[in-house]
Amino acid sequence: MHRSLLQRLRIALLDDHAAIRHGLAARLAQETDIDIVGMFSSSQELIDALQRAPADLLLIDYALGHNDIDGHNLIRLLRIRFPKSKIVITSAHDNQATVTLAMQAGASGFVGKGQDLDELITAIRAVARGDTYLPPDIAAELSYKALQNERPATRAHTEAGGAADDATILKGNSELTPREREVLRCYLSGMSVAQIAEKFSRSNKTISTQKQAGYRKLGIRSDAEFFQIRYQLDNL
Repeated sequence: MHRSLLQRLRIALLDDHAAIRHGLAARLAQETDIDIVGMFSSSQELIDALQRAPADLLLIDYALGHNDIDGHNLIRLLRIRFPKSKIVITSAHDNQATVTLAMQAGASGFVGKGQDLDELITAIRAVARGDTYLPPDIAAELSYKALQNERPATRAHTEAGGAADDATILKGNSELTPREREVLRCYLSGMSVAQIAEKFSRSNKTISTQKQAGYRKLGIRSDAEFFQIRYQLDNL
């Protein structure tokens, strides 16, 4: 459905880099049916503003500053607090894992920061009319993965050399501690151990230990196995 000038699309921007915020705002301002209702550098600023004045669409960076909430939990929080606001994610980490986590959390669109800004406009318009939007190459790959997942479930090897079935994996998922969950979420989003350590002000050794503890509870031994089962981790 096309919006008239009386039904302008209200968009709030969230990105911790000022240059990116202003660049996005300048491009969106060229569209005659879009209003930028706010630009924010932290999730708390965005939430406070939305409580005063809602927005139709939230354009959000998935990886914010080290002291801010992670993208997965922020999307879930915004979907609960502001269910009428649709969410489009931008990220420099436009890998399948990040896209999957963002969409599972409740985003309706995803555009990598390396994409042309015209593609971002396309995504915004698609989401505003009630569709979902993914970059064509990512969408094609995820569709392929979805077909693969319809086949008999694969097994992940345990340290004893046996196999853990899907039920074991999902049961182990429920036993993860909050810190193990956040470390694994960040790792799936493309962050390194060092980047995660910096984000949460912990040592590299602590992050590595929490990552390996999470792996043991999931019944896996390697990064390769972790990414193989990521589509089963709906509640990570």
